[in-house]
Amino acid sequence: MKILKYMLIFVPISFIAEFMHASPSIMFVLAALSIIPLAGLMGEGTEEISFYSGPKIGGFLNGTFGNATELIISFFALKEGLFEVVKSSIAGSVIGNVLLVLGASMLAGGLKFKVQTFNKKVVEVSSSMLLFAVIGLCIPALFTHTVDPSLLNTRYEGLSIFVAIIMFIIYILSLVFSFFTHKHIYTINTEEEGGTAKWSLKKAILVLVVATVLIAIESEFLVSGIESVTHSLGLSEFFVGIILIPIIGNAAEHSTAIVMAMKNKMDVALEIAIGSSLQIILFVTPVLIFLSLLFTPMSIEFNEFELIALIVAVLIANRVSNDGESNWLEGVQLLAVYAIIGASFFIL
Repeated sequence: MKILKYMLIFVPISFIAEFMHASPSIMFVLAALSIIPLAGLMGEGTEEISFYSGPKIGGFLNGTFGNATELIISFFALKEGLFEVVKSSIAGSVIGNVLLVLGASMLAGGLKFKVQTFNKKVVEVSSSMLLFAVIGLCIPALFTHTVDPSLLNTRYEGLSIFVAIIMFIIYILSLVFSFFTHKHIYTINTEEEGGTAKWSLKKAILVLVVATVLIAIESEFLVSGIESVTHSLGLSEFFVGIILIPIIGNAAEHSTAIVMAMKNKMDVALEIAIGSSLQIILFVTPVLIFLSLLFTPMSIEFNEFELIALIVAVLIANRVSNDGESNWLEGVQLLAVYAIIGASFFIL
């Protein structure tokens, strides 16, 4: 965490570089190095807020503010017409959260504690919701891959908007379910939670707001350099979208979930990883679809490999977490699948 704080020096450096009209590739690197510590600062702020609000709301806020980074980056990519980057970053965020973040959390926590337990009922609800969300995300894409292209017409855009509306409604209902009608399922014995808040509530909220504003500025720098980086390094837009942008944008979830697991708070780590994936599909994706109507309408259409990677990620995450226990080997399994998927996209 100290390294992330030292990396904040890249924030003013990126502003100076922009003022001096540095090349887009340099701005991409500086923006990425700036967003990572800012997202980490968000994670620290939401962890502090969790001491005042409880682990459930704390995990929800961490996922929300972590995904705010992803939403901001995707918005600027959308504005530039980089639809493949936007769609692959959506898929990459889900894959990264359920494989990389959850896998790293289980590995880090499992090396310190032989077996870690978590609320099995919560995982069952979240896993079934995640499976539904991925199915909803995949159906429009499967539709385009199985129907004769000549039969597709302008009404297909209407299908994407309809699916986006359904997903957004389900997201609102899931909040009602977890925070009101069935909140007893999510009850965690807070007496066992150790530690005290280091910041005041006002300071934590101020840090979140300032970090969000700075990330919005850095995101514009980042997106402006995507095309330059893909050409100069020979990377595909798929790899940039599905691997690089999610890792940069989800640094908050990465760091906080691992820290929570090492503190034997697997409930919070799972809430961050799975809850963040749900927010990406049920909230961020519909919002991006709606925002695209202001520019060029974007459809929910993923390529075949992205669809397979999404489904595989969700299935293996369900499999390793359905017993209410985790260990380091399950974490290694998730990380191994992520490495295979990442390597496959690298050679595209």
